Amino acid sequence: MNVIGDAQKAMQLGKKLVDNRRAHMVLRQKVRSQPPLEPERFKIAVYFADEAVNMYQIRQWYKPLLELAKTWPVLILSRGSTAALQLFDESPLPVTYVRTVADLEKTVARQDIRIVFYVNQNAKNFQMFRYGQRWHVFINHGESDKMYMTTNQFKAYDYSLIAGEAARARLERVLWDYDFDKRALPIGRPQADHFSGALPYTPDERIVVLYAPTWEGDRAAAAYGSIASHGVGLVRALLATGRHRVIYRPHPRSGIVNNLYGQANREIIGMLAAANKADPTAQHVFDNGSEIGWQIAAADVAISDISAMIYDRLATGKPLMVTRPVSERAKIDAGGYLSACEWLEVDDVAEITEQIDRLLHDPETVERIATWSQYYFGDTTPGTATKRFHDTVQHLMDQWAEHARIHEIDLAERTVDSPH
Repeated sequence: MNVIGDAQKAMQLGKKLVDNRRAHMVLRQKVRSQPPLEPERFKIAVYFADEAVNMYQIRQWYKPLLELAKTWPVLILSRGSTAALQLFDESPLPVTYVRTVADLEKTVARQDIRIVFYVNQNAKNFQMFRYGQRWHVFINHGESDKMYMTTNQFKAYDYSLIAGEAARARLERVLWDYDFDKRALPIGRPQADHFSGALPYTPDERIVVLYAPTWEGDRAAAAYGSIASHGVGLVRALLATGRHRVIYRPHPRSGIVNNLYGQANREIIGMLAAANKADPTAQHVFDNGSEIGWQIAAADVAISDISAMIYDRLATGKPLMVTRPVSERAKIDAGGYLSACEWLEVDDVAEITEQIDRLLHDPETVERIATWSQYYFGDTTPGTATKRFHDTVQHLMDQWAEHARIHEIDLAERTVDSPH
């Protein structure tokens, strides 16, 4: 068995080496085809040191940064080859591939970068920190109550842009001797201002319900998926009413570990197709597209498992329900929003229509959701988070100008120590 296993690993490694070699060849061609960057043009850089597997972390910032670039030109600095390939193909913002520290140094020297944004905690971020005379700002890739959101690594940055009061309270519990008023700047969730897109149905009097479950997970502590426990009954009940429209967006990994979970996923997809065939005006949606946003904004009610989807929906201030995991081993954060969210128990699935009516019309329920939304994201009025984001960037630019004046002689030299 060990011989067979070793042989399989060797084949996988060989395939990975071949794939990487091909990717590097394509990337070299793409890099050569890129026009040279206009010197001194870019004021803001987004430093992305990860590979393509974590592209989701930067994708969610495309639209907010594209809007910001109308005022402050933004450049993406990509350190990973597979990510650079995708970024060259899909990014609406200018991209440059800086494979080595020497490449990075040349780019920094030729541009007027005053703010560097970071969307994650990649170890290579440290290679960018060496450049002074600019602000290093952590913007993260989402809001949640995960342990990742309380790492002491926040202190490595000059500033961090946080969502709101909940994020600050979370950090205050773990960071010692940290100037929160100066360095933790709340902006809300500017991505929520871009949760839009063409709807794949014609709006009518139907109540639109987004059901966005996660996958089954690869361990008991993360068994948050609800497709097999809640999903089939939930969707069946909504399809039967004739007054609801279902948008079903399952996690793309659904069923990869548990075949029964995969069967339940396929059953729901089949139910939607059958309902649309029986009544073409129903226009139920099975959504497996790459764009995320319009679903969150368009739905009257969202039903989600424990996942990042909760917080994106909460950022809209609209009705939200969370499925309670059936596994007693699934870990649930005892604090934050999950301590008082609107839970959907598996035993209540048959009464989902009554639950939805309560979410939409019960004053106490509506007020509770609004209160938590305010706590996490501040004012969720459309456009407000974008304004706070832009105002905060302007504040940092003003701070940069003030320090540039103080250190005018040093700045004029614009020298950077050579790497050892």
